[in-house]
Amino acid sequence: MKLLRYSYNDKIQNGILEKDIIKRIKGDFFSGFQITEDEINLNSVKLLSPTTPSKIVAVGLNYVDHAKELKMEIPKNPIIFIKPASTVIGPEDPIIYPECSTQVDYEVELGIVIGKRAKNIEKNEAEEYILGYTVFNDVTARDLQRNDKQWTRAKSFDTFAPIGPLIETSIDPFDLPISLKLNGNTRQNSSTKNMIFNCYELVEFISGIMPLEPGDVIATVTPPGVGPMNRGDVVEAKVEGIGVLKNYVI
Repeated sequence: MKLLRYSYNDKIQNGILEKDIIKRIKGDFFSGFQITEDEINLNSVKLLSPTTPSKIVAVGLNYVDHAKELKMEIPKNPIIFIKPASTVIGPEDPIIYPECSTQVDYEVELGIVIGKRAKNIEKNEAEEYILGYTVFNDVTARDLQRNDKQWTRAKSFDTFAPIGPLIETSIDPFDLPISLKLNGNTRQNSSTKNMIFNCYELVEFISGIMPLEPGDVIATVTPPGVGPMNRGDVVEAKVEGIGVLKNYVI
């Protein structure tokens, strides 16, 4: 099932996408909903971020091929950090290049969307706490990250968390092609099978530290090929089976 949030006639609504037709729903994705008879073409709406998380828990260095690219050791436990909810934007929204940075990078990632409150969850029960999966771009001011020797400032600017275009609830997260194009040229190309810690292991690890609330996102980290974007660029992050998340750098 493909779940999305959209704006139509200045109203924010939730729906289910079937081919190019959105069926509006009553209720929300987390406490139950009913499918209505209201239908609208996908091209007639403005897609929004499919979730409004209370927090984004992001993972660092979680692809074997990315670790090899950086000549870094495989971590024994997931490395995590927080991106604030204020960073979230949706499909086609602009990524704003901060004046204080000279290098802003793209990072395509698979995003896990939590479906119900999760605390101290074992990996073998993680699936029932996951609503579905989305595409995430962990935009980063790389020069500030290097200068600060930690990640909070570099990861937390407004617009630094594009999410979308939808949430796919029926997908196997363990072997999904993942890629990114910058101005039409492929810069990242890998598969989630190369993850060091899989999605269920991440839910177990993170929920053992903090509660994950409905709508929260776990950004599972990026594959090799990370690089800079410039003002005027078009960035397209893609996870096969979910879709393409397109944004513009201004």
